[in-house]
Amino acid sequence: MPRRLPAHGRSPELHNGFDSLCEARRLMTAPLRKRFLRERQHDITAFYDLLDDLAARMGGARKLGECSGRMNWPERGVYFFFEPGEMHGSRARVVRIGTHSLTSSSRTTLWKRLGQHRGNVSPVGGNHRGSIFRLLVGEALMRRDANLAISSWGSGRPADTILRAAEKQHEARVSGYLGDTSLLVLPIPDPPGANSARGVIERGSIALLSNHCSASGVQPSQGWLGHFSGRDKVKRSGLWNNRHVDEAYDPAFLSVFARLLDGIHTG
Repeated sequence: MPRRLPAHGRSPELHNGFDSLCEARRLMTAPLRKRFLRERQHDITAFYDLLDDLAARMGGARKLGECSGRMNWPERGVYFFFEPGEMHGSRARVVRIGTHSLTSSSRTTLWKRLGQHRGNVSPVGGNHRGSIFRLLVGEALMRRDANLAISSWGSGRPADTILRAAEKQHEARVSGYLGDTSLLVLPIPDPPGANSARGVIERGSIALLSNHCSASGVQPSQGWLGHFSGRDKVKRSGLWNNRHVDEAYDPAFLSVFARLLDGIHTG
């Protein structure tokens, strides 16, 4: 099936000079706003087509709770998380995009970052201080059920033996929730650094899918746990992301995504 890549490129009237999508939309005329919405929906379809291609090449999504460091992981890449019950039409909806090692001094591998999100297997648990994904999900679970509240969660306080004991049950609860999520990985072997293609794909994907500045992104379900988040950017974007959700996106990232896909060798 041919890919639906952006034929329009960057529309100067829609993007030029704006870092914030919210600012751009406020200043758009009605005809430009209509054009923007049409182009964005085209790009969202193109993005999900690329994810379908990625899934076919990589043998499908992996369930996080079943993942381990013994599996074959690329050293570096961008990951796309999906959550049970979250759909975009007939497709699973992306709920978080992330990567790692975007500074030249960083040595974090892809699996190390994913392992931080998954947490420990035996005993079941984890460390939300080392995973923003765990931190955000844990906060939302507590806001949904006040009986689960733990004052130290997300406080920034260093963890000692007493704190870890108090947080142990909730860390296990977060591991159970995240263990049911699934993910796809786009291998990108470029070195750490600010100009990494991983940063381009992460930033573009988040900005494209986010609902932070308008409802023209990909909508979460009414039952999505993120609605209970105390983070405005999570609630408004429909993503378990805090960064890039209010930025304008450059559709050229989709062409970068496609070229990276074509570089994957399977079998």
